[in-house]
Amino acid sequence: MSIPDQYVSPLTDFGFKRLFGTESNKELLIDLLNQVLPPCHQVKELSYANSERLGATAQHRKAVFDLYCTAPDGARFVVEMQKAPQNFFKDRSVYYSTFPIQEQSTQGDWGFQLSAVYTLGILDFIFEEDKDDDEVRHVVVLKNQKCKVFYDKLTFIYLELPKFRKTEAELETRFDKWMYALRHLPKFNEPPAVLHEPIFQKLFEAASTARFSPDELFDYRQSLKYYRDMRNVINTSLGEGMAKGIAKGMAQGIKEEKQATVRNAIQLGLDDTAIAKLTGLPEAEVARLRKDASSA
Repeated sequence: MSIPDQYVSPLTDFGFKRLFGTESNKELLIDLLNQVLPPCHQVKELSYANSERLGATAQHRKAVFDLYCTAPDGARFVVEMQKAPQNFFKDRSVYYSTFPIQEQSTQGDWGFQLSAVYTLGILDFIFEEDKDDDEVRHVVVLKNQKCKVFYDKLTFIYLELPKFRKTEAELETRFDKWMYALRHLPKFNEPPAVLHEPIFQKLFEAASTARFSPDELFDYRQSLKYYRDMRNVINTSLGEGMAKGIAKGMAQGIKEEKQATVRNAIQLGLDDTAIAKLTGLPEAEVARLRKDASSA
């Protein structure tokens, strides 16, 4: 197998959870969160919780978060790395936020007082409706018709990484430095001078692939292959779908774009579950397209 980059990519499942989802690296997650949370809710300590949540009954759908944490004051944090656009992605974010809300209910005399819930989405793509602005960070709260905050305990924060284009010389804030590190970490041969701070020294130590065991290297290579294959599928399919969309109309173009994505993903060896997650199509539809492709 090929030798991986000197530093792990945080955009892979393996890299993201190694850097931000382990007790030994909890300091990294706390520092990152504090760059995007409001000043009134800075975090000093976190506890990792089970990232799998079930509905109220066995028949209800379950949610599996990338990371799920709680603070000593009861605040909940759902943190996700999203690698590609997905149908109803915002709906999913809202749905996921209901689990840390509902679990706060207690038996007996409970007055419905809730602790804050934050959902942080680190996105390796740009929302279609935001493609013409330069805002990297989007903070969403519940407001009334006069744009006054109606409820301040439910917050959605999205970071669109592709929009962060600052160079090393242009970095000013800790937030800038985190965005720069998340975007470019696997490209470094050594830590750049601007990231010679204790928190980033810890980041580079945790990300060093030279410290990985053989099993960890294998798992990382598999995660990296999946990420690169998926990006290749997306890039190829976008080109095909856009060309067809111009000629046949947006609705037909979107349909054919998804079908092209499925065909490319099949050729790259992805299974039906992975393809369904990538395209937002039901697995049954993916299976049908796979059958059609094999009989063509």
